Amino acid sequence: MASVVSRGRGRRRSMNEINMVPFIDVMLVLLIIFMVTAPLISPSVIDVPSVGKAATVPDRVITIEITKDSKLTVRSRSTGKGPGTDSTLAATLENVAQQTLPLIGEARDTPVVISADRTIAYETVVKVMDSLQRAGVQRVGLSVQLVN
Repeated sequence: MASVVSRGRGRRRSMNEINMVPFIDVMLVLLIIFMVTAPLISPSVIDVPSVGKAATVPDRVITIEITKDSKLTVRSRSTGKGPGTDSTLAATLENVAQQTLPLIGEARDTPVVISADRTIAYETVVKVMDSLQRAGVQRVGLSVQLVN
């Protein structure tokens, strides 16, 4: 939209061009600021946990499997040399902690591994982890598949 400029008396003319000088000045100042501050910003380093092997094998491992159709199964396997009972229980999101706690017993440091299908919503895995941690399970881990 053209603005109307009045100089003196009488004659009026419209100003049809945009003054680019202030825009260029601002852009050059921003360019200088970014050029000066860019070398000062150090990239952040994130410590990502790595997958490794445990020094000792636990006596009992509890696995919670989540299938494609969001069905949960709690499996208890003994890995030690002594006699152990292996069991499989069906569970839901609401009672997965109540199904897992009797399998853990008094040993609260028994590892519980969550193994989920890759197509499952991550929200389901987080809800299972939250339920277990609220129930007092100390060692909750995720099963990973190594890709070569």
